[in-house]
Amino acid sequence: MKKINAIILLAGLLCFASCKDFLEEEPKDELAASQNFTQPAHAYNAVNSLYRTGAPQMFDGGVYNGAEAMLGNYMSGFFDNEYKGQEVHVQHAQQLTLNGNNLNGYLGSIWDDMYRGISRANNAIKYIPTTPGLTEEESRRLTAEARFFRAYAYFNLVRMFGEVPLVTEPYESLEGLYVERNSIKEVYNLIEEDLLYAVNEGGLPEISMANNGGRVTEGAAATLLADVYLTMSGFPLQEDRYADAAAMATSVINSGTYSLTQHDRNGSEVTNSAYNKLRLGDASPNEYVFYHEYAINIAGNNYPQWTYPVSMAQYVAYAITNNAYEPVDEFLWGYDPEQDLRIQEKQYFHSSLTLDNGEVKTFETAPYMWHDDQAVFETASSGKDAVAYSYSDVLLIAAEAIARSQGVTAEAVDYLTEVRSRAYWKMTPAQIEAELSGLSEDEFVEEVWGESFRELVFEFQLWQDIVRTRKFPVTSQTNRGEINFVDVVGYENYWGKRFGEQHLLFPIPESELQRNPSLGGQNPGY
Repeated sequence: MKKINAIILLAGLLCFASCKDFLEEEPKDELAASQNFTQPAHAYNAVNSLYRTGAPQMFDGGVYNGAEAMLGNYMSGFFDNEYKGQEVHVQHAQQLTLNGNNLNGYLGSIWDDMYRGISRANNAIKYIPTTPGLTEEESRRLTAEARFFRAYAYFNLVRMFGEVPLVTEPYESLEGLYVERNSIKEVYNLIEEDLLYAVNEGGLPEISMANNGGRVTEGAAATLLADVYLTMSGFPLQEDRYADAAAMATSVINSGTYSLTQHDRNGSEVTNSAYNKLRLGDASPNEYVFYHEYAINIAGNNYPQWTYPVSMAQYVAYAITNNAYEPVDEFLWGYDPEQDLRIQEKQYFHSSLTLDNGEVKTFETAPYMWHDDQAVFETASSGKDAVAYSYSDVLLIAAEAIARSQGVTAEAVDYLTEVRSRAYWKMTPAQIEAELSGLSEDEFVEEVWGESFRELVFEFQLWQDIVRTRKFPVTSQTNRGEINFVDVVGYENYWGKRFGEQHLLFPIPESELQRNPSLGGQNPGY
């Protein structure tokens, strides 16, 4: 009996050992934590993933729902989406009925995307410096790229949700999973620290992103930091960082790397506009400071599907089209139809299509800057990149920041004139400068805000400008091109819904409040 028991015990031990060995698998399709960051390729792969994770995901979207970056502009009331009947985030944003429950999935996706990008950036920031085989220069540059994307994600989070948890270390245990929300100031402190490293210590190239293989450059980091400083100067922090914003923006300008694309002219006539050059090209090396990269058969661009309404799908190569970023009349009134080239047909927008037989089909105004001719009429597939920060951004940030920190100087006037003179193609720069030079500081700054409203419509900046200034742009049907700014709180949007203080932030997704009890309560008013 003892002999039998011994045999059973031995068999059990052997079985246990073999099962234990069986369960201890070495993954073949991905790197285990102990295997990662053991060679330079691992560090590059970790940073490469950040170009498609976190903040850049705000520019992605499907044909029906539009891009997540459009959400604030839907909330402004200036933009519509033909499929809003099924895309409830559009309805709730326009009607100001959003809360942490009815937009839990949509806002939760944004929250998850940002923190996923932050988590990957934290991993890269921690382990790149100790990765064998990397040169010191490579280590600093890759760390700078990772810190750029971490800052970019937190910049989105703090502007959307206010106080959010600061996570700066990789998740490597179950400890510290429930993180409390940090103050807005603390979040901005980390953003500033990350971007100052990227600008001053990262060794990022002083060339354009397009000339750097689509990778982050010093100009991109400085532009993002200039925007951060400008935002910190406004609400809710109201820190006076205008001088810092001006310094960052002018450093980009003075680098000589960037310039505005110009029109081709025959005398006073524009034969090929700068806007169509940008539309037909891809990732302008002189004008696109930072962009979201797309590639056919890898990560396609859906933006051309948003250049026609649903009714026009029968005339294009795409099976489905949707005017997902349709400007309402009140937005279009912000352009002077006599002076502003951007509002002319087939510049920024379009409302007609000429068929092969000569018949002209008309439709509600839709974006034209995303019109990829080959994709729309032939392939139904586009790889054109989407601009996030252009050189116009830099010039307008510099103009506002200089005016606020130094007054309406000739330099500030010159930067605003550069943007406006390209659009107001019938006026000379000298005429525009003469109009701007005699303005007071507040009058001049409102001219900058108005130009941002018109120029940066496809970079989705409008709502964030409204939030940081707490001023709402009011256009006029009878005086097209004239924009007045009023207090946003208490004003009604295009859909007749009145903005409250609570609408200057988005609600925290309810699932996050349930998942993390340390987040505390919902944002006020929700």
